[in-house]
Amino acid sequence: MFSGAWRETTMNTIELQMPDKNIDREALHEAFGSLYGDAVLIPPSRVISILATASMLQLEELIQQCGEVMKETVSAQTVCGYYYSAENYGLESVRTMCLEWLLDNLMTQRNEELLREVSQDLMKELIASSELLVIEVEMDVYTTLKKWMFLQLQPAWRGPRRALLPDADAWFARHRRELEGAPFLDTEQGRAFVPVFQQLRLAYIICDLPSARIIDQDSLIPATWLTPVYKEQWLALLRAEQTRELGPAEVCVSSFQGSSMRCGGQLRRDEQCSWRWAGFNFGWDLVVCYTNRRIIFRRSALNKSCGLGVSLLWQRKVAFRLRLASLDKAGRAVFRKDTEYQMLSLRKDQELEIVNLEGQDVVFPMYITCNFLYLPPEGHCQE
Repeated sequence: MFSGAWRETTMNTIELQMPDKNIDREALHEAFGSLYGDAVLIPPSRVISILATASMLQLEELIQQCGEVMKETVSAQTVCGYYYSAENYGLESVRTMCLEWLLDNLMTQRNEELLREVSQDLMKELIASSELLVIEVEMDVYTTLKKWMFLQLQPAWRGPRRALLPDADAWFARHRRELEGAPFLDTEQGRAFVPVFQQLRLAYIICDLPSARIIDQDSLIPATWLTPVYKEQWLALLRAEQTRELGPAEVCVSSFQGSSMRCGGQLRRDEQCSWRWAGFNFGWDLVVCYTNRRIIFRRSALNKSCGLGVSLLWQRKVAFRLRLASLDKAGRAVFRKDTEYQMLSLRKDQELEIVNLEGQDVVFPMYITCNFLYLPPEGHCQE
């Protein structure tokens, strides 16, 4: 180009049009320099630009080096940028790692900047996943989505963290009044968010009265979504009460992943405690206990009432999976333990050890998250 019969031969300055906005002059300098040196220093702040340049020039070693830097520096500040870049430039292992980080941290880190950066497609994938580490119950997933949607619509919002949810509620309430009560997801502004909110597992929200009231009051979700769910849950309750169904006969992984109840909690320190999740499967009296580094499921039929007669069935069956995770300050998992998908059958006051952590290098605080499926799905289960 510089010595042949080309226009550039006689030009003092040559302007190159880069096909990728992530490529800049400094990144080109680093990429070309890598051809003449054994090592390239890649700061996390520059890794995306250098990766884009290396991908354009097909410098495989530099691409892999960028991938390693990204894996070592995933955090709330970098994860979304890394995820989108890994998708664009074909680093599947980095994409998988970022997705796992987000599934672990979306609900555990109250970070409005992180919520701003999560795209609609990425949020849809996260909310649809049974791997999502849910703190408390499905209603908390809805609350997170409400804050996320507000930040997507009002990216300039700046305020104290405690004001985010009240400000979001006030903003949606004002729109509700202006639109004379029309559900927000039915409006022009709201339609873009429909695919994300459709991933909510509404059956586990409407079974709790305070949560059902909030859903109705917010009027984000159209009644046409909720009415069939109320009908399904009412019929499921009647089946459980009047046919004395004990629960699923086998673990159907496809149904489990798509429709199981997601719930979780945090063990702040290594001390005995127990809890139950509100609204769990028509008041099943299942108590989760942590004691002596063991996690135990216990039926406590003679304990305080859960409010529904089905809890008095002599035997109950449930499909479940339990996962444990400890995260460092950057949100990376430093301890993880999962059970397989299992069937559990408990009689009144019976208990069963689910996980034994004796002799393992457990790090506290530790998150415990469970997936439960009590009632069998309608129709035949296909894996």
